[in-house]
Amino acid sequence: MRPEPKKRVDTNAAEASRQGLNAAFSSLNLPDLPVAQEPQPVTDSPQTLWKMGRVVLRRETAHRGGKTVIVVDDFGTHLPATVIEEVAKKLRAACGCGGTVKGRTIEIQGDQPTRVRAALEAEGFQVAGVR
Repeated sequence: MRPEPKKRVDTNAAEASRQGLNAAFSSLNLPDLPVAQEPQPVTDSPQTLWKMGRVVLRRETAHRGGKTVIVVDDFGTHLPATVIEEVAKKLRAACGCGGTVKGRTIEIQGDQPTRVRAALEAEGFQVAGVR
């Protein structure tokens, strides 16, 4: 014996039975609502708050089982650790790979210095080291 087929619910917005839903809110009169404030501009880049300075790129394979990583080193002492972590997050996203922050250095997995350099320069750093 075959079970009954499931009943389908039409989700067409132009359907006449759904038109009454918006009418429920049209009769509201709320004169005492405050005027909305303009939103503050979001600063998604630490570049607007800090002068980023100069960093050095190095290619390392030592103590990593032959795997290559790009090390971003020599961050300015005026930059807090939170800014370095944000930069590391953006580097990992730009390169599409993993990485970590150890102390005041960033390690990005893989041999992709051109992507790392481009992402750092976009953040406002002067980049020296591996090409």
